[in-house]
Amino acid sequence: MMNRIMKICMIFLYDKANDKKAIHMVSAFACSNNVCIGQVITEEKSNEITAIPELLKTLAIKGCIVTIDAMGCQKEIAQSILDKEADYVLAVKKNQSELYEQVKKLFTITKPTDYAKIEDCDHGRVETRACTVISDLTFLDLDENEYWPGLKSVLKLESIRYDKLSGDTEADIRYYITSCNPNAEQLNSAIRQHWKIENNLHWILDVNFSEDAQRKRAGQSAENFNVLTKIAMSFLKNTVNQKKTSMTGKRYKEALSSDYREKVLNL
Repeated sequence: MMNRIMKICMIFLYDKANDKKAIHMVSAFACSNNVCIGQVITEEKSNEITAIPELLKTLAIKGCIVTIDAMGCQKEIAQSILDKEADYVLAVKKNQSELYEQVKKLFTITKPTDYAKIEDCDHGRVETRACTVISDLTFLDLDENEYWPGLKSVLKLESIRYDKLSGDTEADIRYYITSCNPNAEQLNSAIRQHWKIENNLHWILDVNFSEDAQRKRAGQSAENFNVLTKIAMSFLKNTVNQKKTSMTGKRYKEALSSDYREKVLNL
């Protein structure tokens, strides 16, 4: 049985009047349910790294796989996830030069433990994601200060995106560390869900709900409306229609039809 996937990301709500970010928000999403399960507001000049452990304290994530992008690649955060009886998949930052170079080097000198490839076709684009996992960390030459709690495997994700319309091809390679067992198919899926939620979330909040254009800045209004927007988004995303309907179409239909609104709210 595949573990539940939970991703943590940073969201900025922009204050156009003062030309600055109104609030910085770290949010946790349950990927399979399309639901925001927690969020923490950070001070404007503070580092989101300090907010992630505070957010983790509020969550019941036993048995989950927690995915965080490069901002969360910190030993303290890894330990906080393990303390909650969950596993982590953390993107390795290039500015963590020793860890990044050692992980990258490992894939040139050590035989892979597992490998999996998936292909997605969406909106005229074809994306291939190949995940290579290594669990033999014998030659991961890190000093004691670079010890990572619970580290079991490292993985390399190679993605190739082909745009059918333009003919353009983009290639990207990312490296991750994880406390999970070396199951390439599971890890590939976890990272895929992370970026799918990341891209869809920001698109929906900005384009469908026009969050960046909102003028709610007094007190906690921006935070409060962000919570309400995410609740509405979760209800709409989890509503299954016989015909494929856009988020904008669902909102319009819900506004006009009490029957459809009851369906969305599961009444």
